[in-house]
Amino acid sequence: MNLRGKKIVVCVTGSVAAIETPKLVRELRRLGADIFCVISKSAKGIIHQDVLEWASNNKVVTRITGNVEHVKLAGNVPEKADLIIVAPATANTIGKIANAIDDTAVTTFVTTALGTGIPLIIVPAMHGSMYKHPIVKENIAKLKRINVSFMQPRVEEGKAKFPPVKSVVETISNSLAEKDLAGKTILVTAGPTVEAIDSLRYLTNKSSGKTGVWIADAAVVRGAKVILIRGPTKVEPTQQMRDIKVNSAKEMFTAVKKNSKAGIMIHTAAVADYTLKEKQGKIESGKSFSLKLTPTAKILDQVKKWNKKIFLVGFKAEYGVPEKQLVESAFKKLKESKADLIVANDLKKKTGGIGHNSNEVYVVDRAKKVRHFGLMHKKDIANKILALVK
Repeated sequence: MNLRGKKIVVCVTGSVAAIETPKLVRELRRLGADIFCVISKSAKGIIHQDVLEWASNNKVVTRITGNVEHVKLAGNVPEKADLIIVAPATANTIGKIANAIDDTAVTTFVTTALGTGIPLIIVPAMHGSMYKHPIVKENIAKLKRINVSFMQPRVEEGKAKFPPVKSVVETISNSLAEKDLAGKTILVTAGPTVEAIDSLRYLTNKSSGKTGVWIADAAVVRGAKVILIRGPTKVEPTQQMRDIKVNSAKEMFTAVKKNSKAGIMIHTAAVADYTLKEKQGKIESGKSFSLKLTPTAKILDQVKKWNKKIFLVGFKAEYGVPEKQLVESAFKKLKESKADLIVANDLKKKTGGIGHNSNEVYVVDRAKKVRHFGLMHKKDIANKILALVK
């Protein structure tokens, strides 16, 4: 994440969760953002403005003065902030924002920002019963209707607690990300498939689905409309998308065919190569038995037949082969499937791949040009791939 050059206003209200705000401000500064803090009178009873000045390296706004701070940072001026976040936000402040009441420095900043069109994120933090209050819920819904973003608090011990600072930073970064995939529809597949042996047992593989799910999340952040078709993945998508869950290779095949009118498809799913006829009930244990496996249809090889114009990205895994052979195998798969890109990796490498959060991949295009992305987090690989399809 890189927030260099971004101007962010962090507003603090009178929740005890305000003790988390200096940590948030420091993390944002580490990513290069220029931070300006605004604190309410109630919040000053919980944290001192000096700690926010230390964390932000800027003077803290405690009241609106003749310098019209709200206009300089949130008004319709060239130097206005890129984003405003209220973290934490009390039920009282949320109610005031929802009704355009600006009787504190925080609410005046927010009212000005909403009129200007500056993105606003609100991080509620309060006692659980207050968070469940029907009018508080109504105020949150009212603000969501005008595109105000709300972070989900950690609900535990009867309280709606401040989310992990890391999650808040990620939400801010996502909000400020370039929307270079706006207007595009991307179909992503992820995870393994499950082929039933009997009513209890099944055949599957070790795929975690992390790469596919994180590609889908990253595509939404970058403005795309995403359709995710996935088997039983180890991770869940965090962004809003159409999420279609399947089990078998046949179900995956049907779902992909139905949604193949997308402009881009990234097929990361580790679809089973073989299936079998399910036996109803439970096969008796303690005895030998045989399974008759039949090959499944190769989804990647069918996609261009369904949609000739789709930009198609496939994945190819090998085990313990030299780099040259890995690339040749990827290029062969590209030609067979008429794909535009094939992403290849070696499963034997223990530093990444299946089940890990990191991987090392080679991307081969139609001209046989090879891009090597060394060992990195799969979320970074997701964005590398999306940069090639936009």
